Amino acid sequence: MSQLPAFRLSTLDALTIEDERSFAHVGLYGDLKRVLSRAGYAFRVPSGATPLSWDRALLYNLVYWDADVPGGDVLVEPRLAADVLCHAAWHHLAGAALSPAGARAAPEALLLGEAIASAFDLYLVGRLLGHAPDAEFLATQVPAMADVALASGADEARFEALLADVAAEPERAFEDLRALLFGAATALLDAGDADAAARALAPFDAHWLAPLLHHYELPSWLLSARTRRASGFDEQTAVAARAAEAAMRAAPGALEWLEQAWVRPALGE
Repeated sequence: MSQLPAFRLSTLDALTIEDERSFAHVGLYGDLKRVLSRAGYAFRVPSGATPLSWDRALLYNLVYWDADVPGGDVLVEPRLAADVLCHAAWHHLAGAALSPAGARAAPEALLLGEAIASAFDLYLVGRLLGHAPDAEFLATQVPAMADVALASGADEARFEALLADVAAEPERAFEDLRALLFGAATALLDAGDADAAARALAPFDAHWLAPLLHHYELPSWLLSARTRRASGFDEQTAVAARAAEAAMRAAPGALEWLEQAWVRPALGE
């Protein structure tokens, strides 16, 4: 009989951060790391002799994430990729901003947090392409993005042009992808069947980042959001999510807005 794995909680100071040198020129990286450190944010790491496979950890993270539960991201060992650190920080910030004081997050709040965290991954791709082309993050992300883009019908020339545009304007890429992910996910949330889903997605097909849409875990997001809609949530969190989304759309720079509205307050600045 196999032994069940047990987890222990580990904060950043107990983890090895991988690929961190590649992110040295990204100012927000250091701020996001300080946000997690200041909050005492904890990750789940296997304890004892029972190993944890990468695919099992992925299952836990995709199915059992919850914006109402701080921390808890599952790692296979006490090592954390720098990009995953950023992803966790944005989830933490979204939870604090949109679902304060233990409020049960609305579907819109869940989806907005995911859209921000995932769009920041593309921002990092843009920032690293010209400054750290040998980054481990790029070595995994770019081929995976290429596979999805080609499967969507884009050719290699279009994908290369897309990457060039992302590298030229990473802040624009962040906001455009955030808006695309949130818009597509909220449209799909109300679709009752495949025909309705096709109609919901059609307006997004012409978006310049549409070839990357299915690089992200939309099915997992939507299942969690639908469960939340059925089980109940605090309406104030839906209002907060809609207000934050509108503010980002209206701001000259969405990432700058997030830095001022979420990151700086979390650092006590």
